[in-house]
Amino acid sequence: MAIHYKTTEELAIMREAGRINAVILAAIRQALRPGVSTLELDQIAAEILRQHGATPAFLGYPPDSPHPFPATITASINNELVHGIPSAERILREGDIVSIDCGTVYRGFVGDSAFTAVIGEARPAVQRLLDVTERALWVGIEQCRVGKELKDVCRAIQVYVEGHGYSVPREYTGHGVGRAMHEEPQVPNWWPTRSRVKGWENVPLRPGMTLALEPMVIAGRPDLKVLADHWTVVTRDGSLCAHFEHTVAITEGDPIILTADP
Repeated sequence: MAIHYKTTEELAIMREAGRINAVILAAIRQALRPGVSTLELDQIAAEILRQHGATPAFLGYPPDSPHPFPATITASINNELVHGIPSAERILREGDIVSIDCGTVYRGFVGDSAFTAVIGEARPAVQRLLDVTERALWVGIEQCRVGKELKDVCRAIQVYVEGHGYSVPREYTGHGVGRAMHEEPQVPNWWPTRSRVKGWENVPLRPGMTLALEPMVIAGRPDLKVLADHWTVVTRDGSLCAHFEHTVAITEGDPIILTADP
């Protein structure tokens, strides 16, 4: 498993990429209201990237695919877990849950983060789903310390989410991030109960590792399907879902959240 451990200089560039990404997400959060299309949100992100001399990590990804992603952000609504494609026809309505994910490339490095919000007033059950998902992210971040292992991060997220009666999907995970949007290691939101499972290589956390932690939480069963657009992932039973993400750097001390809002 080839892991790229970042230098101090590289982490500084990643922090700037993360800062730009945070500015984008903050602007989109401010724009969320009934009647707004997800294409309008995508245009906000594209303009901020342009202003900062950065480029979108998602647009055209992956370059060798027959169906590369066609937008700057992903905007996933209600039972769409991830990878929703922005569109002028996707209009936000009162009570919708919308998950926004964005990746910024700045000077060759990626910042990747996401949040979920409710349009208008949230029902208690919906707010609880969002609260548990966001808290699961921070539970995982707390484990991002030297002396811990990758499995500690993954298990902490899984135990917290499932302890509140929700599900985590098996097919989609967090990941290493840096010069590429997806680097080693993968960071699942769960871990096998058996200590030795083929293909599950545990990794000690070391300074210079940069991980995109992204709990994806489903109110119902974890079964998923991909729609005909080749990207949008939805829950098979129609259950609502939520998604939060930060890019985190492992240090000798506390983890650094590279995509924190400045």
